[in-house]
Amino acid sequence: MLTNPLCRPEDLGTPIPPTPYGVSVCLPTWKSVIGYEEKDPAVINKLQSGYPRFFIHPTVSKFIETVEKEHAETGERALVFPRRIHAERCAQFIQKYGKGKTRIIQYGEENLGVTLFAKDDYDTARMYWSFCGEILSMRQAESALQRKPMGRDLSENGKKAVQAIKERLAAHTGQNPEDVFLFPSGMAAIFAVHRMLSVLSPGLKTAQLDFPFVSTLKIQQHYGAGVYFLPFVNDEDYERFHAIIKNESIAGIFTELPSNPLIKCIDVRQIAEMISAEGKNIPIIIDDTIATAVNIDAFRVADVVVTSLTKAFSGVGDVLAGSVILKRDSEFYSAFKSFLDEHNDNELWPADAIALEEHSRDFAERARVMSKNSVALYKFLTTHPAMESVYHSMNDTQGVYESLLKPGGGHCSILSFVLRDKSKTPSFYDSLEFCKGPSLGTNFTLVSPYTMMAHYDELDWAESCGVDRNLIRVSCGLEPEEVIIERMKRALDRI
Repeated sequence: MLTNPLCRPEDLGTPIPPTPYGVSVCLPTWKSVIGYEEKDPAVINKLQSGYPRFFIHPTVSKFIETVEKEHAETGERALVFPRRIHAERCAQFIQKYGKGKTRIIQYGEENLGVTLFAKDDYDTARMYWSFCGEILSMRQAESALQRKPMGRDLSENGKKAVQAIKERLAAHTGQNPEDVFLFPSGMAAIFAVHRMLSVLSPGLKTAQLDFPFVSTLKIQQHYGAGVYFLPFVNDEDYERFHAIIKNESIAGIFTELPSNPLIKCIDVRQIAEMISAEGKNIPIIIDDTIATAVNIDAFRVADVVVTSLTKAFSGVGDVLAGSVILKRDSEFYSAFKSFLDEHNDNELWPADAIALEEHSRDFAERARVMSKNSVALYKFLTTHPAMESVYHSMNDTQGVYESLLKPGGGHCSILSFVLRDKSKTPSFYDSLEFCKGPSLGTNFTLVSPYTMMAHYDELDWAESCGVDRNLIRVSCGLEPEEVIIERMKRALDRI
């Protein structure tokens, strides 16, 4: 992937990386991105993979079809989840937003949870699958298709891997291994925190500060009491939010540092001061996926940190996972710890845990190289006449990122930009010689037309929040920085 990126028209639909477990997929042209979003058969029929929350992998699909043949009645479809409780939550979502009835069964020796529902509610069920991330992994589906019970060695090695991952994350964040909770995806981790806040503060809305990753906002909109969403397009949102803090009770505050895809740092220090000044007790939940725990210490402000381990922690891009880490000296620690210990109904499939543990052994070293590469690319792009805007953590003039910077930490490996002549964006994207597809944090540079892929059905709304539909996001990998810059330069020269 470093020397021969998947970026050519003939690479359409190839998993990235090209293994049975690649979580990304090559969408090499602007036209193929649009075809993907509009479900054009010419694109969809070539997809061998896709991001697992938004695309059901062929292995998972085959297993679901097996379960349907055995248990679905006429006019029914099914989705299969790691546990019965996940299937029950899917059923509740369908009952709220769909039209038909649901049934729940357990399946196989692993007691997988199966939600059966009317075929007309399939799109609603898939919304739950994509929003909440409590999904069956490709490796788990592969095992289930073989109908072999989990061996003792796999189970024991999986437990050892889980413990090693928890200890590794605790060491990077300065927290305790017993306060690290693992999930089958980053969104499952965020969903768990939101459920926790909804139970501990019933009837209270959460707050989402800054433009977030799409599913983070969707969860808050579809679950609980609702959400105060402030995109922080301008500084007036600080005043608006201060008024909300003063006049309302809030279950918790979600934000990303930096945010995705604008790589922006809202002043969480100012938010914390507002909370204190008003005598309120409101937990702050920070998603540090973009920056990584190698570069920043989000716990200097956060009570809870969530991370998509699918991204830089893994690097390889062939396993889905997420984490929730609690701050031991937070005033909310006791209540949060009790809830997560009691309701810890997510875990990593042993084979996924083993792969993740192996991938993450050099996490810190890789994160530092990616950081240096992104800084070099940022400096190149900011001086290029084709650029209208370049977004990166180096743009933070308020000192927020610096206030969270760890000794030896660097800037995030992600940047995004908008061309001055937006009409040239499609041809520019087509000519890029990097892997092109969803996800980020991979060991190889990965490019995505982020807004088109994440917000295709709400482009006007995204732009009203300051996110241009022509925005290109770049996740810098481990290639030599001169290689990354030269490839980018060639694409810019062509336009």
